[in-house]
Amino acid sequence: MAKRLTGFMDAVVAIGFRDGTASSPRWAATGFLYGKKASATEPIYTVALVTNRHVFDGERSACLRFNPEGKDAAKELWVDLEDRDGAPLWASDPSVDLAVVAIRVDQLISSRIRVVLFRNDQDTLCLKDAEKAGVTEGDGVAVLGFPLGLVGSQRNYTIVRQGSIARIRDAFAGVSNEILVDTAVFPGNSGGPVVTRPNREEPSSDDGEGRPKLIGVVSGYLLYEDVAVSRQTGDVRVVFQENSGLASVVPVDHIVRLFDENLELWRRKGVATAGPQPSQ
Repeated sequence: MAKRLTGFMDAVVAIGFRDGTASSPRWAATGFLYGKKASATEPIYTVALVTNRHVFDGERSACLRFNPEGKDAAKELWVDLEDRDGAPLWASDPSVDLAVVAIRVDQLISSRIRVVLFRNDQDTLCLKDAEKAGVTEGDGVAVLGFPLGLVGSQRNYTIVRQGSIARIRDAFAGVSNEILVDTAVFPGNSGGPVVTRPNREEPSSDDGEGRPKLIGVVSGYLLYEDVAVSRQTGDVRVVFQENSGLASVVPVDHIVRLFDENLELWRRKGVATAGPQPSQ
């Protein structure tokens, strides 16, 4: 599985922001490139960057750190998150912690960025298909991202952590907008992709079975709270908060929906372009 997973590493993007007068961005989150096939007959995709809504909230611009073709150092590209009137250039949905922003593939190519995507027709697994395939609690997943701003000194070197699905049946039933994953995530993991981790003993096949598939986006970790109570007054004096080891994950279905709802708008504004088949 690890060898097949490396094909997605360059689809994962570090996201940073201006921090006062600092010369370098503050690397605060993770995103990834998602592509929707533009035509049933042509191997080209319309591309967007996916991350969390809370990552972009209140920000006017963001720095995206990509790996270029070859072995050159990572390249940083700034993108506007607001237009001149202060209106957001990214799309979100208040019901889920998700954000998508259209990416001009021609600009990536002219900057010699290595364009690697999670492709909607080959690399994703929506809830309906996951349930049909028998995905269940205990199945392995991998979380890709840049926790604690650990992006790598010269290039993006994605950190991969293993975990397992802790709860998904309520998402299958349509009563929850999240999947719970048993894994340790930290600030910086927000917006990172979560992919299935097929059994090492299962041989891969030409139809894609046995390959890792994108199932969702890290939103954050669930907090465990404990309290210290005064013996004298009975009042709560201190609240302790700890990482529970459970991560909230937005299912890929919401990426598909949000992308489709905004695709025509992006095209009318000229901010969404179809690029070539990705190099993975």
